[in-house]
Amino acid sequence: MPSVSTSLLPASLFPDAAAQGSVQEPSLALEKTEPEGDAAAPAARKRPKPGERRTQILETLARMLEQPGAERITTAALAARLDVSEAALYRHFASKAQMFEGLIEFIEQTVFSLVNQISAGGSGADSSLRQTRQIIVMLMQFGEKNPGMTRVMVGDALVFENERLQQRMNQFFDKVEATLRQTLRPAIEASGSTTPTVDAQVQASVLTAFVVGRLQRFARSGFKRLPSEYLEASLARLL
Repeated sequence: MPSVSTSLLPASLFPDAAAQGSVQEPSLALEKTEPEGDAAAPAARKRPKPGERRTQILETLARMLEQPGAERITTAALAARLDVSEAALYRHFASKAQMFEGLIEFIEQTVFSLVNQISAGGSGADSSLRQTRQIIVMLMQFGEKNPGMTRVMVGDALVFENERLQQRMNQFFDKVEATLRQTLRPAIEASGSTTPTVDAQVQASVLTAFVVGRLQRFARSGFKRLPSEYLEASLARLL
């Protein structure tokens, strides 16, 4: 299967959070203190560094989204998982929609950063098809490594949330399609097509629908049907 170097793929939601796969649930560790005399001093909660609590909130939200068949996540459930009050959440985010926007920003920044690295790998017809394959493989691998993010990408986690969140994910896939159209054009021109712009648009649309469909199946199967299933054979038919 054609693949992107694993060094290009995120190990977790946030680089410092985990060494493998998807997000690891944050731990609100207690700082131990030495007893004074005969009485032991009560354990004190370690105060998060600036920005650390915000990261913990987003990591925990992503981890909760990884539960197959999970219902709509409430701020009360999120606060309980973090062992803080709902008011504490709103000191870092104005709303739950803003928390989801934080996850969407991670998706956008990670995916298009990787796209830029792939696109820098050369030009011409041969590079065109290779880069197209790599972009699709990267999207599938990103979904597998971050199942909670997949639910955001395909909209399952955004049902009943603010409408602008789904609009933003729609724009994300529009940008993916535009990227694939641009990447495919050199190969289509080299094939002798008399309508390379139209042909590139059609093929990019088909490939984007393929990616979205695989990610939707992954989310709705409880993360059992992997996006990379028969991927090499599928791409051989599509490209």
